[in-house]
Amino acid sequence: MKLSYRPINLPFEYPFTISNGRTKTHQPSLLVALELGPFMGFGEAPAIAYYDVTVESMIADLEKHRRMIEKFALTEPERYWHYLHHLIPNNPFLVCALDMACWDLFGKMKGKPLYELMHTEWKQPPVTDYTIGIDTIDKMVEKMKAKPWPVYKIKLGTANDISIIATLRQHTDAVFRIDANAGWTTEEALEKIPQLAELGVEFIEQPLAKDNWEGMKLLYQQSSLPLFADESCVSEHDVKKCVGHFHGINIKLTKCSGITPAIRMIQEARTLGLQVMMGSMNESEVGSAAIAHFLPQLDHVDMDGPLLLSTSIATGVTYDHGQVSVSGKPGLGIQFR
Repeated sequence: MKLSYRPINLPFEYPFTISNGRTKTHQPSLLVALELGPFMGFGEAPAIAYYDVTVESMIADLEKHRRMIEKFALTEPERYWHYLHHLIPNNPFLVCALDMACWDLFGKMKGKPLYELMHTEWKQPPVTDYTIGIDTIDKMVEKMKAKPWPVYKIKLGTANDISIIATLRQHTDAVFRIDANAGWTTEEALEKIPQLAELGVEFIEQPLAKDNWEGMKLLYQQSSLPLFADESCVSEHDVKKCVGHFHGINIKLTKCSGITPAIRMIQEARTLGLQVMMGSMNESEVGSAAIAHFLPQLDHVDMDGPLLLSTSIATGVTYDHGQVSVSGKPGLGIQFR
């Protein structure tokens, strides 16, 4: 195989703020490509400061291991993921991009879209939410009105959380999901969740710090709303730990190191009775296409990266008032603009 890559830095439509005052105006990412004969597969890994991942560090690892990345004799994506997992053990974001590119390449070689390679049918996929980042209440209302949508994911973790949701609720009857990004204490969560339930919230994502398992156990026992793990469920080794603490998990392809482990995470979550959500890390259409092909397997999805970014780089994933569709072409089905 032949490896190539390209860094990108895409602007957000609005500055994107989550709990603890973390704000971004652009999303840097690394696009990778694997070429074999007439076929080329693409993958993406966003750089996330919270996980101390930069585009530069991913490029450095690519160059360090280029010869070994390219020499692998591809037979199936699962074997390549295991190879990469041991070759680059400390960079799951980069492994994800390469794993994604391999699945895209493999799908094109087999002439099948990714969802068919995963033995699923495209029927009754969940709608994606649209995220409203933390801002002044007036600005959050403005963002919501500018994007009429059936489901909103609202970032919280402020002193005004209840006022924010109460005000937004005055302007729509859409479904609300809350993502606190680990921004609450146990006491705050116990106080806020009943009030949010009364305001028509569907579920809460990562209410407490990622390692506050005792607090989550208490919250799980008392919460009137379903609780989903995000920062507490990074890799497939975390799935089992979420039982008795969360009602479901939010799988991020980038964090768990790719499509291959995500398939296993879904299978394990179903066995353990956990609901399954898949989320984005503000990927472009490339990474979002990979999420989209999982839709038949999911209960909920948050794949609004291309909707939050003001620049589009590819086609192959379309959004229609929350409904997502893929092109049906082999692999991820994307085509660069």
